[in-house]
Amino acid sequence: MRATTKVAIIGAGPAGLLLGHLLRAEGIDCLILERQTRAHVESRIRAGVLETVTTDLLHRLGIDAGLNAHGLKEEGFNLADGDRIIRIDLARLIGRHVTVYGQTEVTRDLIEAAPARGLDIVFEAKDVALHDIGASRARVTFGKDGRDHCVEADFIAGCDGFHGVARRAIPAVVQRDYVHEYPFGWLGILADVPPCHPELIYARTPAGFALASMRSPTRSRYYIQVPRDERVENWPEARLWDELARRFDPLSAHGVTRGPALEMSIAPLRSFVSEPMGHGRLFLAGDAAHIVPPTGAKGLNLAASDVAYLSDALIGYYRRSDETGLQNYAAKAVARVWKAERFSWYLTKLMHHFPEDGAFAHHMQSSELDYVAQSEAMQTAIAENYVGLPL
Repeated sequence: MRATTKVAIIGAGPAGLLLGHLLRAEGIDCLILERQTRAHVESRIRAGVLETVTTDLLHRLGIDAGLNAHGLKEEGFNLADGDRIIRIDLARLIGRHVTVYGQTEVTRDLIEAAPARGLDIVFEAKDVALHDIGASRARVTFGKDGRDHCVEADFIAGCDGFHGVARRAIPAVVQRDYVHEYPFGWLGILADVPPCHPELIYARTPAGFALASMRSPTRSRYYIQVPRDERVENWPEARLWDELARRFDPLSAHGVTRGPALEMSIAPLRSFVSEPMGHGRLFLAGDAAHIVPPTGAKGLNLAASDVAYLSDALIGYYRRSDETGLQNYAAKAVARVWKAERFSWYLTKLMHHFPEDGAFAHHMQSSELDYVAQSEAMQTAIAENYVGLPL
């Protein structure tokens, strides 16, 4: 194992992989360390709605064959309130769109492209630890194949998610976490069945929130709101399909098609921001620094915007000896993070049933949706946020 690199990247999720490819495209040496196996990383089921900031990075890298062949351009999406559909026409309102292409596919594309582009990824790196992040040169130690390794780096990029080691390496005296836990989760099912509707439907129903989405013309992803302590074992597939049909058959174009589940899981919802997003030689990106509820489809896209900022800063440092981008990265990235947190929080509050809410709060939700339905200005604001604010 080589002993030095310019940038050590912790985590081979989309954030770490995108950053690695962007640096290698500029001839900047880097190394990605991932604690999981390649098979595990490539099998994780995650988001599927990509903003243009994310697709632009894939096009810029030329790692877009799968995206071009299988990505679904969505020019609108829908908010449902009872039996009413409110379509947010992205193309008409702001002249933009989002693309449906699964995070699983993005990750596989980036991993498969790595060897030809000289991007080294070490999977199954055990006991990764960060050292000397406040010094002139940092170190990363880890185990691999029964041996201990140490890599020196100019910088470390912490892209290892909410439960990773990178954020914990920042001294507690300078770190501040902002957390909001929601009293519910999303029970999701993925199945090889055609979507019930051509565009996503975010539905506020008497039984709670539900989402009808897709990964392809033949693969659908559905979610329903469940209590935070709910268990998947309480939901046989037939029960979940019955509930989805009850909620979406009256709203959708085609009705819910049933099929065997490829995956079922419950994801808790939280809003989380950790500041600062950097300290010394360490910079955080993606879920290592922030978590958003999936309601606004911001998780992967926020990681991509972090990486866009951080890669530009590192390229400026190595190409022009300009440290300004690195000095400004944390403040610049977190400003965009908070705006995305606001939008995800807004949609979550608007579309879900909160156990503590009474009749007044429910009327406020209905009144807000009435306003959205009647106001092009409000629809435009939602559209601008949904497709992603400019970098």
